[in-house]
Amino acid sequence: MLCCCCVRKGLQAQTYKLMRYDENYKSWQDSARTVYNRIKYVPLASDKNAYASFGGEARLEVVNFDNEDWGRLKIGSNNFLLQRYDLHGDLHLGERFRIFGQLRSALQGGRKNGPRPIDEDQLNIQNLFLEFRVGHDQKRTLTGRAGRQEMDYGSGRLISVREGPNARLYFTGAKVMYASERLFLDGFIMMADIIRTGVFDNITVKQANLWGAYSKTIVPKAGNLDLYYLGIRRDHSIFEEGNEKELRHTLGGRFWKYGGGFIYNLEAAYQFGKFGEGHIKAWTGSLDIGYLFENVRFKPSINLRHDYISGDKKAGDGNLQTFNPLYPKGGYFGFSPQVGPVNLMDIHPYGTMALSTRLNLQLDVVCNWRYSLSDGVYRPSGTFNLAGSGSKKRYIGTACLASLMYGLNRFISLNTGIQYFKTGGFIDDIIPGSKDGLFINTRAVFKF
Repeated sequence: MLCCCCVRKGLQAQTYKLMRYDENYKSWQDSARTVYNRIKYVPLASDKNAYASFGGEARLEVVNFDNEDWGRLKIGSNNFLLQRYDLHGDLHLGERFRIFGQLRSALQGGRKNGPRPIDEDQLNIQNLFLEFRVGHDQKRTLTGRAGRQEMDYGSGRLISVREGPNARLYFTGAKVMYASERLFLDGFIMMADIIRTGVFDNITVKQANLWGAYSKTIVPKAGNLDLYYLGIRRDHSIFEEGNEKELRHTLGGRFWKYGGGFIYNLEAAYQFGKFGEGHIKAWTGSLDIGYLFENVRFKPSINLRHDYISGDKKAGDGNLQTFNPLYPKGGYFGFSPQVGPVNLMDIHPYGTMALSTRLNLQLDVVCNWRYSLSDGVYRPSGTFNLAGSGSKKRYIGTACLASLMYGLNRFISLNTGIQYFKTGGFIDDIIPGSKDGLFINTRAVFKF
């Protein structure tokens, strides 16, 4: 399972989009009529503006996790199998109307302590939306979308489809999207379901709990500038400070550039709102810089990330300074992190290398500290894990990672990874007899 950097710099053999509804096969109307092409472009009218497209995915992952939660669960070695399958259909009715639907099945087997929320959702409707294009020319478009849909913005720090785990995230609601040559702007209001593990048994939350606007501006020769506002409402939010109703607003920006030569990703966000009767004031800042040597053998890159993510200053006062990552990708600090993006400082050097045209290698080291000694440690999803009040130690631990990705062809990719987590003083204080963690996985993916 690769982290975001490997995906970003991944092999060109895999051309499918992270969000399958972003693929467009209209240009295939005059291509050779092979069996595969007939699936990807099915004409429905003589003018070829009405057509259907079909696709899917099968993903198989074998996992070994030793000492999950640093031995607190006391289950030792945990070997299990993850499977994910999906089928989708994309119906275009002329230039303006479109319907996209996708079924997904996420299955888990063999895990000693049962499936996690990220592991299993046996069958659900992952996407089902109607899209209407109001304006259309070569330079700008205005599109409305209503229904169930996946979302992914920026580097995935705050809103991510969560591709790494077995069960991806989705929302239900409405979105308006404007696109021009240099400016892209989305506005949306969404509901997030409560995910259950069975067949079509997810519970729809009948209130808006995510809304906002996200923009991207292309800055010629300099990179890209993202600006965003995000709002959430949750009836029960659990932090070390307590369990209260939460209304939180996030204002943020990101300046970034990927590609050959100097690469960078700078992001900062500020949060405010209400936590019960108390006030929220939280923030985060991230620096990710590196250099990709395009003209050197193996095209190596060297990179350094550094994150500050606020935690609560004073336990029990009713106010909250703990940052909420909203709907994060989970694997932002490694492909199977045990520490989430809350109350955290980290230093994260990493490097990549293209060993061949089909094989990529990435190596990472992630050093983790608590930002505030009055707050604890949270999971990759942002949920509360370990209270911090029992220790004055700051260092959480060090994760060392190695991952390989191989693109067999445009349809099949293989990847494997290993992660070793050496516990620090805080974990050793909180968990009696704590143990270092080891995670190994191998994954095969087929897409069409």
